[in-house]
Amino acid sequence: MASQAATGEQPNVLIVEDEFIVALDLSETVRDLGYKVEGPFANKDHAFIAIDQRMPDIAILDVQTADGEVYPLADALSEAGVPLVFHSGHATPEELRERYPDAIACSKPCPPDQLIGMLARAKEGAH
Repeated sequence: MASQAATGEQPNVLIVEDEFIVALDLSETVRDLGYKVEGPFANKDHAFIAIDQRMPDIAILDVQTADGEVYPLADALSEAGVPLVFHSGHATPEELRERYPDAIACSKPCPPDQLIGMLARAKEGAH
């Protein structure tokens, strides 16, 4: 089955962020762009349940979630070919790109226009 990005529909974006206000802001920005939002999830365990039901086209991930580091989820998404956008204050973009060379990363706080650009780049790389 083709992903939404491949069929010309707006991608489904998974958001994992445990800071309530940041999660709401990210979700609103993503929705305003016409993307479909899965989440936001404050912990990776709930996000794992969501990706078992439906794999997203793009994922926006905070490194430190309510139930620990997001890396096991990021590994699963990366192995599935999902473009990753890290939005974190707990790891530098350089550290994240070292672990996930194809990932896009920014440090919090990230201005909305920068996030919009990162989503556009991730959409280009979506399967």
